[in-house]
This record gives sequence, C-alpha cells and structure tokens, in this order.
Amino acid sequence: MSRVLIATLVGLVGFILYIAAAVTLADPVERLHWSVQALYFLAAGLLWTIPARWLMYWAARR
Repeated sequence: MSRVLIATLVGLVGFILYIAAAVTLADPVERLHWSVQALYFLAAGLLWTIPARWLMYWAARR
C-alpha cells in the first residue's frame, strides 16, 4: 500500500475523530465567557493542521 493512500485514510479517520472531540468539548465551553469561547474555537480550528502537516510530509517522503 502506498504512503499516500495510508496517509489519506489515516487523515480522514483522524479528522473525523478530531471533529467529534472538538464538538463534544465545545458543549461545556458554550457556558463560559465569550473570550474563552473565542480562544477555544481558534485553537480547535487550527490544531488539526499540525498532524495534517506531518502526514503530508510523511506521505511525500521518498
């Protein structure tokens, strides 16, 4: 199996799990101050890029 296919499958499954975790954790944050909510959603919106970047570099390696 090629690295690109593995990275794609792992990335899709990981992203779905990440979204589920972010949405689940967003419920308690909903009751907090708007500035805490903003920080949470900013972090949740950007943190997925770290493992995605790693996967892309890994898949592109020869």
